[in-house]
Amino acid sequence: MPPLNLLADENVDQPIVDRLRRERHSVIYVGEFDPGIDDEMVMQRANEANALLLTSDSDFGDLVFRQRKLSVGVATR
Repeated sequence: MPPLNLLADENVDQPIVDRLRRERHSVIYVGEFDPGIDDEMVMQRANEANALLLTSDSDFGDLVFRQRKLSVGVATR
């Protein structure tokens, strides 16, 4: 599998981010660069980086599907 370009929301646990990085995926972690930013800014940062957004926050479904915000992709657990 080729490396993925990911942006992990701050609610993703650090060990998950660490493992993804060890597996050679490119991971931008909100918890490291700007904790506390709002969901729309998180999505904007993911889009700017052309990254799949990893989150456990279901509010992103509302942004993508109901408000039809542009997204590279959102993965939740």
